Amino acid sequence: MAAEPAFDRKAYEDHLRAQGWWIDRTTDALFTEAAARFPGRDAIVAYRADRKNAPPVRITYAELATMAARAAAALRRLGVGPRDVVSLQLPNWWQFVVAVLACGRLGAVVNPLMPIFRERELAYMLRFCQAKVLVVPKRFRGFDHEAMALGLQDQLPDLKHVLVVDGHGANDFEHCLLEAQDTVAPPTSAAQAPARADELAVLMFTSGTTGEPKGVMHSHNSLVACTRSMGARFGLTDRDVVMACSPVGHMNGYAATMLQGLMLGCTVVFQDIWEPRTGVEILAAERVTHTAAATPFLNDICDAVAAGALRPVLKTFLCGGASIPPVTVERAIATLGLRISSLWGMTESLGGTLTEPSRAHEKSASTDGRPLEGVDIRIVDDKGQPVKTGEVGHLQVRSAQTFMGYYKRPDLQPFDAQGWFDSGDLARMDAQGYIRITGRTKDVLVRGGENVPVVEIENLLWKHPALSGAAIVGYPDRRLGERGCAFVTVRPGMHFDLAALQAYMAECKVAKQYWPERVEVVDTFPCTPSGKVQKFVLRERAKAFADT
Repeated sequence: MAAEPAFDRKAYEDHLRAQGWWIDRTTDALFTEAAARFPGRDAIVAYRADRKNAPPVRITYAELATMAARAAAALRRLGVGPRDVVSLQLPNWWQFVVAVLACGRLGAVVNPLMPIFRERELAYMLRFCQAKVLVVPKRFRGFDHEAMALGLQDQLPDLKHVLVVDGHGANDFEHCLLEAQDTVAPPTSAAQAPARADELAVLMFTSGTTGEPKGVMHSHNSLVACTRSMGARFGLTDRDVVMACSPVGHMNGYAATMLQGLMLGCTVVFQDIWEPRTGVEILAAERVTHTAAATPFLNDICDAVAAGALRPVLKTFLCGGASIPPVTVERAIATLGLRISSLWGMTESLGGTLTEPSRAHEKSASTDGRPLEGVDIRIVDDKGQPVKTGEVGHLQVRSAQTFMGYYKRPDLQPFDAQGWFDSGDLARMDAQGYIRITGRTKDVLVRGGENVPVVEIENLLWKHPALSGAAIVGYPDRRLGERGCAFVTVRPGMHFDLAALQAYMAECKVAKQYWPERVEVVDTFPCTPSGKVQKFVLRERAKAFADT
């Protein structure tokens, strides 16, 4: 049988340019323009939970541009150049933004990492992407990130420098990157820029089903296409105030809020640890008009306002990560006077479908939006043929925002000959082009908008001496969308419960957000004749534990 022809990526990119979806401008170029237009405007307002009694840090566009230019010069002295990887395991702090912009100035690759990662995840990711520099907080949420990073450095020959925010001595972030006076000026033309707009800009790991996270590669063009199409759908302008309460180590916080705001010239407000009452106070005090977050954040905001917090002036709210329960949409309208726009997207495709605010009341509770500008969506059957309107099939996407591929994985060819990427989600589409996610073909549990690598955790549980088998499924939760339940079979004479699971997860140094919240001991698993565990049966059982 003849092999399927390869996807002609260059021809498709030329098509994106011809249609105006790719404008061949880097994030550095667009930020430089914003800083020139609004030098005295606050670019960043940063709140930190551990400095509750202190005023937030306010940085103007002119000040941020100077910081980025100095940090770029300092990183260059440390040996960072075009295509080198700089990993940032930082919360929503202003230093993250400075480092991102400095990397953009040098043509270096930004690798955002969630602060929840511990030795196991962090060592794998840093080794895989051959990070040259790692930036961490000294401490965050009571955990010593500096000690962890320095403890890993001997295992990572490519990691030449660990910089520490709030550190002391030679590796302190501000001492290393901001105290010197030399700078790297913006290039005077695209031809002089250290990286083209279609080159790798961001490398972000996504939790998969194979036990090994994959490095998703995005160019400046795909990131800029995301901010432009989302901004247009929401009608955002430079007068909006955008809040980043979702982690910037995740594309929701990175692209849909941080980059979205900075590319437009907005003020971007950061909250590093989500605390509902404080978050609502910040929303109100800073007069935030737009934010993007998962359903739990929206529920928390409604709860806080219902309990007496000052109602914010939010105009638009992008809600993604999981389907929005209808009751949440109605509650947001009643409590906040706010129309919620549902989103479907993923790390590989960024924004895919989004409900426009004008139809949010009608569509957000029952759909996950319609395709953004520059995005093609189709739903196909098992043979790759389009299904009829209203029928469930495999959701595929092809767009200006789609990723470049998986880092250092030429064996994984994510696109078919026409450039379609199979999302792994099941969906249906109505006659107006709005889609609804109905399930997932990939085995990923989504907890609070964060993907949990189910197979990786199952593989760890299989290694526990008391267990002869493990299968993890999600069950509905009103606040987080899903929680995890570990169904396990126990060896004769052995004991296993939730406390044992938690102790084992801690021993394996697994991020707490990946720990199952429930353990159910079973005699046997429901299996197919071939021996494959029937997880749909376990999911039905787990629904009894739901908090909806």
